[in-house]
Amino acid sequence: MVQDNFELDPRLANDCEFVLDLPLSRVLLMNDTQYPWFILVPRRTGTTELFELSSDELAQFWHESRQLSLALMALFNGDKLNIAALGNVVSQLHVHHVVRYKGDIAWPHPVWGRYPTKGYEPELLATRVEQVKTWFATQA
Repeated sequence: MVQDNFELDPRLANDCEFVLDLPLSRVLLMNDTQYPWFILVPRRTGTTELFELSSDELAQFWHESRQLSLALMALFNGDKLNIAALGNVVSQLHVHHVVRYKGDIAWPHPVWGRYPTKGYEPELLATRVEQVKTWFATQA
């Protein structure tokens, strides 16, 4: 299912922190403290759209997206979870999972490009990554 020659788009690699690899997808944390913002990237070279995945891969992707969604809402207790695949800037298939709160800086508007990002301090970054890794190790 996963391709040996998979390479993460440099923009995603630059803007995100690696969290863990699932059977199909890589989980990344967007380096922005304003929202718990994670990105799921199927490790398939040259894939830009969900419909390009095989039926089995698509089923696996939705399973992984659901698991990530359950983790994020359990860990961060959001009011809403926004899930979106845009790809206008980064064409590599990736799906954003953004926990939203009625009091967050951008509510009720979309988060994309609304405000400059605010990067994580190293300790909080490590904590966020570990929270999600632990959830997957114990729940998924």
